[in-house]
Amino acid sequence: MKPIDCAELAAGIVPRHIFVEEGVYAAELERLFTRAWLFIGHESQIANPGDFFASRMGAESVILARDKSGEVHVLLNSCRHRGMKVCRYESGNADRFTCPYHAWAYDTDGSLRGVPHDKTVYEGGIDRSRWSLIKVARMAIYKGSIWATWDEHAPDFETYLGDAKTHLDLALDCRDGRPGGAEVIGLHKWVFPANWKFAAENFLGDTYHNPSHRSVDMIGIGPSAGRGVKGRRDDELEQAQHVWVSFPAGHGVHSAVRPVGREYVESFKDDPEIEAYFRHCYEARNRRLGDAARLLPFVGTMFPNTSYHGGQPRGLCTWHPHSPTQTEAWRFFMVDADAPTAVKQFLRRFYMRYSGPAGMTEQDDMENWLYATQASVGTVAKRYAFNYQQSMHSPRLDPEILGLRIKGEVSTQISEHMARGFYRRWADYIDDRPWDVLLGRSDKRFTPPTAAE
Repeated sequence: MKPIDCAELAAGIVPRHIFVEEGVYAAELERLFTRAWLFIGHESQIANPGDFFASRMGAESVILARDKSGEVHVLLNSCRHRGMKVCRYESGNADRFTCPYHAWAYDTDGSLRGVPHDKTVYEGGIDRSRWSLIKVARMAIYKGSIWATWDEHAPDFETYLGDAKTHLDLALDCRDGRPGGAEVIGLHKWVFPANWKFAAENFLGDTYHNPSHRSVDMIGIGPSAGRGVKGRRDDELEQAQHVWVSFPAGHGVHSAVRPVGREYVESFKDDPEIEAYFRHCYEARNRRLGDAARLLPFVGTMFPNTSYHGGQPRGLCTWHPHSPTQTEAWRFFMVDADAPTAVKQFLRRFYMRYSGPAGMTEQDDMENWLYATQASVGTVAKRYAFNYQQSMHSPRLDPEILGLRIKGEVSTQISEHMARGFYRRWADYIDDRPWDVLLGRSDKRFTPPTAAE
């Protein structure tokens, strides 16, 4: 693998070969996906004892399961005997997982419970306590979302999130401001021929690519389109001050700050039930959160490969690497668990037409990612780096935006500083640096420029 020039990364020069070479991909699997916190699933997907959901961590298949006592586990989906997957279904409910190869059986907490001919062929019995399914080193449940890491030395999850937590909350919390309370109502999975990092960086807040979505904006495909508010996706976001924010651990978001005193705008005049729900959420959120309710969600990526839409559509996306040039996308669509049935059905239809493999916007994005990947595999193309130098000197640390303080390295104009931060932190993982560097605590090389500079 070619060495990564950290000085060039700091200057916004990203080498093209990192998107297509096998050596880079191998280093990512070994040094990044085994150490970072990764999104596994949501509690609503395993609501009952015995429920399970087959998930991914990098190239590893894992099982998210709730055992008989209600405790949640994340287990490597590989039999300890000869490696066969013990769970070959995407989701369901089971008393135990039985390997179809030699019938070793495991409880939903991973404990080895059954071994055929145990007393005979293992000369008195195998030590089952040594041969349970492999568990992740650390797991966290945060507002219903479930995360895990293979690194026993990793910091706790909220420390890993840092100040990016405030923005992720906008996707996980109820629309009326109550903490948590979401549920997954659908999951789309598809494979596309592009490097996973193209998708992850897109959701850091790459607003510069909006010409790709011009047709979507022109027809007004937002949830209120055709309901008396034609030709725009979200009026509330249009009236707000947008901010692009980078965080030391590599996370990046694009959020917005609503002006003080803005009144609710009716958007669903032909459906009183849906209109009443969104009005209630708006007003209750303002009462519950006060000034903090003016922070609005758009998109973001929690390093390395979990992105979110915070508004409408609302959900989490994971970009699972298959190879340097192939990615499997999983999009978890979310709504408030206690929302009226009519609202859930309405949002589900909107999510499908907006996002996902057959949605209007995701097709635009995927075309960009796959052509960028194809254009980077050539011998000559790999010699020439990409330019990530937008707004090099515009970001400021913890500024006040319309009276609301936004923590992080913040720009109020379209910027690529979130991507620069993402790739600087990516390089630190590839170099196998310690956690204090990975969290940005002792990495003095990449001090963000001040406004004066």
